[in-house]
Amino acid sequence: MKFVRGPLILASSALLAVLLVNESVTPTNAFGVVPSTTGVSRAGFGGTYQIAGKQQSLTELSAEAIKITMPALSSTMKEGRVVSWLKSEGDQIEAGEAIMVVESDKADMDVEAFEDGYLAKIITDEGETAPVGDVVALIASEESEIDEVAASGDGAAAAPAPAEDSPTEEAAPVDGASAPDCDFSQVDMPALSSTMKEGKIVSWLKAEGDPVSAGEAIMVVESDKADMDVEAFEDGFLAAIITDEGDVGAVGAPVALIAEEESDIPALQAYAASLTGAPAPAAAAPAAAAPAAAAPKAAAPKAAAAAAPGGRVVASPLAKKKAEQLGVDISTVAGTGPNGRITAGDVELAASGAPPAAKPAAPAKPAWTPAAGVVAATPTARALAKKARLDIATIAGTGEFGRVTADDVKIATGEKKPERKKAAAGEAVVEMPDGYEPFTGMQRAVSNNMEATLTTPIFRVSREVEMDKFNALYAALKPKGVTVSAMLAKAVALAIEKYPIINSSYRDGGVQYNPDINIAMAVAIDGGLITPTLKYANERSIIEIGENWKELVGKAKAGTLAPDEYNSGTFTISNLGMFGVTQFDAILPSGMGGILAIGGTEEHVVPDSQAILGLKKIKKMTVTLTCDHRQIYGADGALFLKAFAAIMAEPDVLSK
Repeated sequence: MKFVRGPLILASSALLAVLLVNESVTPTNAFGVVPSTTGVSRAGFGGTYQIAGKQQSLTELSAEAIKITMPALSSTMKEGRVVSWLKSEGDQIEAGEAIMVVESDKADMDVEAFEDGYLAKIITDEGETAPVGDVVALIASEESEIDEVAASGDGAAAAPAPAEDSPTEEAAPVDGASAPDCDFSQVDMPALSSTMKEGKIVSWLKAEGDPVSAGEAIMVVESDKADMDVEAFEDGFLAAIITDEGDVGAVGAPVALIAEEESDIPALQAYAASLTGAPAPAAAAPAAAAPAAAAPKAAAPKAAAAAAPGGRVVASPLAKKKAEQLGVDISTVAGTGPNGRITAGDVELAASGAPPAAKPAAPAKPAWTPAAGVVAATPTARALAKKARLDIATIAGTGEFGRVTADDVKIATGEKKPERKKAAAGEAVVEMPDGYEPFTGMQRAVSNNMEATLTTPIFRVSREVEMDKFNALYAALKPKGVTVSAMLAKAVALAIEKYPIINSSYRDGGVQYNPDINIAMAVAIDGGLITPTLKYANERSIIEIGENWKELVGKAKAGTLAPDEYNSGTFTISNLGMFGVTQFDAILPSGMGGILAIGGTEEHVVPDSQAILGLKKIKKMTVTLTCDHRQIYGADGALFLKAFAAIMAEPDVLSK
């Protein structure tokens, strides 16, 4: 066996031992993640101990402190970066309220508080990184204790080492069954988010008997956040699947076994049956017992027909190896595995001449029923009910197994309206958003940047630009992957070359000229606004810019842009033309000299002496330039727009 229970933390005082009597120490699951993953710890008694994912201690002045630790937001996360703090030191916080935004190896996520109190001290500042489990902030239970808790420092971020006389214990099997004498690893249900308590197996990407490699995805798990691929951490063979597709397992519960050697698969399959409570697979009858076959035969389960001659044989690697060893033509064997897959047992039965063993019926999945006097409720629901002074036993639960959820408590307090029942006939009632919703980290950053521009003196200037030749060039370049955004960035960069003051910014009573022309393109994404930047847009070819822009947009949608890819712009373009907007004014970003607002293209009738009626149709768009008036003047803006309009009217220079 290779799986080992996480280290137990021993108390050093009798008083602390008494406190631990009624608490359970939470082991780390197979992925190195504490199943509860609360990310919260409490301080008390000048020592530290771990209870269900929390650490308790007291400062020297006996002030109760709550430690906020870096949570594990994914099964592969080893450290996280604090993107932003949504609360400042001294602010009051409530259970269930988002207090910080953490960037993991997957995405940015809000982290909620699980206790009421006051943010006393921020240990890990914005932009800094901390390993999973390290203390990032301290919370005081009372406002009067803020200074006392803050003065206690980092508050013993790490848990004390286990006592020397407490050796690591080998984890016992889940139900006390005897593990086989072979090397194998146990795949447990991972904690894919800080709030995940159980997960559903959406699909298995490997079948029993298939070889697996470390780092290879073996299953898809549905958590309370999203569906995610889960990788194997050991090489070997998928010996047994304990939790089938569509079934739900608690975080930390075994879902599969991986054998190091292919020959150990049958033993591990029998062991897996003991973990699930199902009867072990019937062993193949030995060849010497053939005379006993005269007894009445039990009805055999319906097996898949043998493969047609020359057809594809679906069999596990172990089954193919067994067939070669026993001299059995595998194409004549009827498979009893999933979708008619031939297993090693099928080959052994075919070699012995015995009928396929009856497959035991899967045990009925019992419904979970709480013990007498226990109310099933989520931790957040209990915290909200306690705060509202409600008896949680009086609230009807709508969650799985009748569990009381946070929404149930909010409905009981009137904070949230119950969902309306849809009418029996006709269209469903449209539910409108209601109530206060705090900003996400990205929305807060956008808001702060917008407020920072209110003190900047600006002016705006607009101009119509002819688009006929530009549209024709775009039609020619579109098959090569070039977009309108890439062409606009190139045109703006070439116009800036002629008037560098547009690429400058105000700084300390002077002009800060930027040697590079980096065009930031405003992009709306789910939950906010970001500005992927096309660097050196005046120097690169339009094909190269087009490829770079496609890459940046993909990263922006996936939330994987590096800081240098969205905060290095020297001039910004905001394009709303694709939404049918004809003209608008853009807000000047902080630290920049200008931003160009692009409207949609419209048809205009203009005089033309060469036309039959003296008129012709052309397409124009309206652009509006917003500038910092401290270093850029009206004439500078007008001359820049004139140069830009000339490039758009004769755009051949863009294709170079």
